[in-house]
Amino acid sequence: MSDVLVLGGTGWLSGRIAERWADAGASVSCLARGGRDAPYGTTLVSADRDRPDAYDQVARREWDEIVDVSSNPVHVAGAVEALAAGTRHWTYISTVSVYADDDVAGADETADLLPPAGPAEGEDYGRAKARAEASVRGALGFRAAIVRPGLIVGPGDPTDRFGYWVGRFALAGSEDVLVPDTADRGAQVIDVDDLAEFVQAVGRERWTGEVNAVGDAVALERLFAQARDIAGHSGGLVAADDDWLQTHGVAYWMGPRSLPLWLPAGMAGFWTRSNTAYRLLGGRLRPLRETLERTLGDERARGLDRERRAGLTRPDELELLGGAQR
Repeated sequence: MSDVLVLGGTGWLSGRIAERWADAGASVSCLARGGRDAPYGTTLVSADRDRPDAYDQVARREWDEIVDVSSNPVHVAGAVEALAAGTRHWTYISTVSVYADDDVAGADETADLLPPAGPAEGEDYGRAKARAEASVRGALGFRAAIVRPGLIVGPGDPTDRFGYWVGRFALAGSEDVLVPDTADRGAQVIDVDDLAEFVQAVGRERWTGEVNAVGDAVALERLFAQARDIAGHSGGLVAADDDWLQTHGVAYWMGPRSLPLWLPAGMAGFWTRSNTAYRLLGGRLRPLRETLERTLGDERARGLDRERRAGLTRPDELELLGGAQR
């Protein structure tokens, strides 16, 4: 039986990784602050990673696998310092945001990385992850896998980005929906359960190296078409260009009053990363339609008109539509 430690283990992705390991028959411990239950079949170890004694309870034993998803480079550095000597393999979940350039289509894992964030720059997501990667490589060497996902999507997504579209089309029904200009825009997503399965397999095989865990590139127009079909949307699409949206206070990509997945022009490299290595390693990519269907079910269960962390409220959207259609 494998002994596995998931640093986190009660969150959206980390919880699913812990579940995959438990399903595989491993003895799984989840180190987290508490407040949320550990997945069924796993053990919760309560600890605060801001404290110097955070790893005392788990540093006394040896591990076959440790998984860390943290975006806090201080937490990652503290974990590898305390635990690297006692594990056979380490998997760090990074991000494609560590890459320095987003304008080169099809770039693979050899592309240049951002300079790591300094001690006072942890708020920069890509550079923080780059700094965390450096800590893992420095301490683990050839015992570490670094997995770089793109946009993680699917049921339970706490960011509310991907689900916005299929949920909005369902909510709008026969009414119009505001969309960005889709020319030369696209997305590259990976279903959370495909990613969790892959992370467990990487740890099981003790594979080492860096790999982009990303789906196939899909044009935004095609993604919208599939989402509309699944949601049964019969209204129109009202497209607005970048300048108009920005002038009216609509943000790119994520967050309140945004159009999720919409990216500035010239960032084709961000949504066309190579996934050749992921596929060669046996990574699964379920059909986009299946992920959209799963996501719509989750959106309906959570409430199509709920307060969201990303996207436009329907009243805001209707107001914008009134201006766009004049």
